[in-house]
Amino acid sequence: MSDRLADVEARIHTVQQLSVVITAMRGIAAARVREASESLEAVRAFAATIAATIGEALAFLPAGEEPAAAPPRSESHTIVALLTEQGFVGTFNEHVLDAVAATRRQPGPGATRLFLAGSRGQTAAAGRNLAPEWTTAMISHPADAPALADRLAGALFGGERGPGRVTLIHGTPDHNGVRIVVRDLLPFDFGRFPPAHPALPPRTSLTPRALMAALAEEYVFAELTEATVLSFAAENEARMRAMVAARSNVSATFDTLTARARQVRQEEITTELGELAAGVLSAQP
Repeated sequence: MSDRLADVEARIHTVQQLSVVITAMRGIAAARVREASESLEAVRAFAATIAATIGEALAFLPAGEEPAAAPPRSESHTIVALLTEQGFVGTFNEHVLDAVAATRRQPGPGATRLFLAGSRGQTAAAGRNLAPEWTTAMISHPADAPALADRLAGALFGGERGPGRVTLIHGTPDHNGVRIVVRDLLPFDFGRFPPAHPALPPRTSLTPRALMAALAEEYVFAELTEATVLSFAAENEARMRAMVAARSNVSATFDTLTARARQVRQEEITTELGELAAGVLSAQP
């Protein structure tokens, strides 16, 4: 009986240690969500600056000339999916990959290329027999977002013919937890930027079309950076919720084991009293 009690108490100790780990992971995830939220302000300010510059540049295009993003369009369709580097995120990666599968089913000319960021998500993609053309690690801190966006932009714009159509898929936090965003980055929509008319024309050594192409690429970089930060925040939001659920399960297990320990202890006391009574009776003449 004592061995049974020792076994239950050992399991209680293990559950208590697990609870400490879960609490720490939840706290780290919450801190990372806050860090990502603080980083978004700077990223969006940068994007707003590029947007304002595009608006000014649009006003100085020759009459009747339409802006066009460089490099030249191709017929390929590239899907960029931002997944997670670490685990304990519930169904986050599965939801992103569901969106990837739905996007791949859409009709369109040309081949579909798949770019994936996030090692744990790449493992989930392999389980679905998805073969990415390009992969990289996901960030572990919001400050790493520009470097990842730069790698993504380099992979997208590095080809001779250009990326063609590009669809970006990533998570973002919302009031219900995490939402999956699917949006086209390219072809670049200059219609989003109303032309501005500054008092002094900008100085540039580039032709208007070359300037517009460079600004479009810079704005895509800003969009990739913002999406990376949002995905990082969503990953940690998902991890926080997973840890809350895990903490609830651990608490229930702890209560069950504690009740079982009381029961085993009571059974042990009852057995000892029975043995003591039997010994007293046997000692009587």
